[in-house]
Amino acid sequence: MIDLNLMAIFAQVVESGSFSAAARRLEISRSAVSKSVAKLEKSLGARLVQRTTRHVSLTEIGALVADHCSRMLQEAAQAETLVASLNLQPRGTLRVASSVAFGTLHLAPALADFLARHPDLVIDLTITDRWIDLAEEGIDVAIRVTGEPPVQWVARKLAPVRRRLCATPGYFAKHGIPTHPQDLAAHNCLHYTHAEDQGRWRFNGPDGAISVPVRGSLHVNDDEALSQAVLGGLGIGILPTFIIGKDLQNGTLMDVLSDYIPVESHVYAMYLPTRHLPAKIRVFIDHFLALIGDEPYWDRGLDEPRRPPPAPSR
Repeated sequence: MIDLNLMAIFAQVVESGSFSAAARRLEISRSAVSKSVAKLEKSLGARLVQRTTRHVSLTEIGALVADHCSRMLQEAAQAETLVASLNLQPRGTLRVASSVAFGTLHLAPALADFLARHPDLVIDLTITDRWIDLAEEGIDVAIRVTGEPPVQWVARKLAPVRRRLCATPGYFAKHGIPTHPQDLAAHNCLHYTHAEDQGRWRFNGPDGAISVPVRGSLHVNDDEALSQAVLGGLGIGILPTFIIGKDLQNGTLMDVLSDYIPVESHVYAMYLPTRHLPAKIRVFIDHFLALIGDEPYWDRGLDEPRRPPPAPSR
């Protein structure tokens, strides 16, 4: 295999007209240039230049090789220009992976506006809750909800993930409103099976950490399915506000014990480390940061006081 660096040096010698001029362009010594050309000649098994004068005199074979080397440099320069343009202007295909709930509710609906702003882009979107290996699967950016993003990736925070303990006003009217986590023992607590402990719910309240035993008639592995069960009046669930924000805002759901549930995770945009971040990744992340805002749009107004449901009849 011919060393392409040797070919590049030889092309510079031919273009500049002498070993000395090529050395100045390449910022290396004249002897290093001469040795590189000699190595190339040895590799090819043919003399490329006559060294009888100060200027380069090409042999017949040298002229043919020089033409190929020159074209190689031109192709390399074009590749460099192409990469630079892709880094400056968003174009091509952007491969995105997202968790199911966030991708369905917030990412997919925003793509029409994003692509209208960047018509030279195509989005290849994968919606899945399984673990994604960015390098192995060729994913440009992954949107994930996590407490600790992988250290080997670059992670940009898009939004905090706030969870609320909630049920329908009708459920609370019938079963009462819990004022302390211990009160949950009397309620139908619906379980998200990806949580660490299915038999207990953990809280951080004014008096510190507290863990209470809970039980319920439904165990489900999907937040959206859990939210539908809660909306149906089946019981109480702990759900992220990016799923139930609208339901809390319009009063379809009511949250309780909000002082006991801390922010433990965030939505991140994650990508592989790179010296020059491609424009398509940069504009994608910037678009969603601007869309979500400093306070996520699904959280706005949730801390305003709302009228509680009537007390249960006796």
